[in-house]
Amino acid sequence: MPKKAKTAEETIKVTGENLLKTVKDLVAQGNVRHITIKDKDGKIVMEFPLTIGVVGAVFLPVLAAVGAIAALIGECTISVIRSKE
Repeated sequence: MPKKAKTAEETIKVTGENLLKTVKDLVAQGNVRHITIKDKDGKIVMEFPLTIGVVGAVFLPVLAAVGAIAALIGECTISVIRSKE
């Protein structure tokens, strides 16, 4: 019987100016599986899964999109799903 991965969900409130830095920090932590960015009304603006080994040039288009969103959004919430292994 396959082992089910254990996960935990966390919510972080940030301003647009801190959005890109926060996402970069989350990616660098390595245990993040999925990130969802929502506006202040709770509407999903962007969401993306993170697979093990996602780094560098592969992730640059996502960071560029997050940077563009950060320029347009005032306050947002980041929902993070982490693996607990």
